[in-house]
Amino acid sequence: MAAGWPLAARAQQLALPVVAFISGGSADAQAARLAGFRKGLSEAGYAGAQNVTVEYHWLEGHYERLPALLADLVRRRVAVIATLDPNSALPAKAATTTIPIVFAVGEDPVALGLVASLAHPDGNATGINFFTNEVNAKRLGLMHELLPKATRFAVLLNPANAASAPAAFVKEAAHALGLEMLFLNASTPAEIDAAFAALARERAEALFIAGDALFTSRAVQLATLAVRDRIPASYSAREMVEAGLLMSYGTSFVDTWRQVGVYTGSILKGAKPADLPVLQSTKFELALNLQTARSLGLDIPPTLLARADEVIE
Repeated sequence: MAAGWPLAARAQQLALPVVAFISGGSADAQAARLAGFRKGLSEAGYAGAQNVTVEYHWLEGHYERLPALLADLVRRRVAVIATLDPNSALPAKAATTTIPIVFAVGEDPVALGLVASLAHPDGNATGINFFTNEVNAKRLGLMHELLPKATRFAVLLNPANAASAPAAFVKEAAHALGLEMLFLNASTPAEIDAAFAALARERAEALFIAGDALFTSRAVQLATLAVRDRIPASYSAREMVEAGLLMSYGTSFVDTWRQVGVYTGSILKGAKPADLPVLQSTKFELALNLQTARSLGLDIPPTLLARADEVIE
């Protein structure tokens, strides 16, 4: 009788629904966000390996892996695809019209073609919109408040990620503030080094890093270079400030990933993506690194300090 237990347990495990989790980043760099996703799944009634199998696919910036990965997921008919990266959501939507997809994107999901409307997705996809473009404009304004004398800002982009490009109204915000914008590209760690060399040559006074999974995974490299070159830098996620960047402003990605987890669990329980309205982020975070500010010889305005959600000493 005892010999039958391993087979029974294995059969039960094989029968569990499979959630395919896809992130363009790395597990180490996004550990706090992952905890948020798991918390959301747990809130929806799915914890550990008791009643769901979660396959974690970390692309680490290698989006060329997506086609083969998605083809395999569709072939195996996984229960849900959770895409925690804008560059994964559209390929997933193109790969299947039947497998439920839960996404997190910063752009308008209607304009992207992911859903018919926010209130009525009318398809196999739904998720969270975290307002990348609007947040970028606000972040630029906060940087200007912190660095009122700086007029020449560099913007670091990953050209492999179309979603990381600042929207036209971010450029308009820069123009309204009287800022000159210098655009630099980097898709590899070596190109990040080259971009910082260009920053020095071009005498940039501040660095605005566009949101991207590669940049999140290279937090230590970016922070080290920014400190070395004594350039004030900002990002959209607080992990970068913990690594040593001066400031960040953006949605709470831990909360965003938690919401993706909740929706994933709801679908596992039988809800249809078409009936789940696209949620919009309501929690945003401003983080400042006082140690970095001191090393740069900067005094953070008291009004900005008072508005910060996190101040790293």
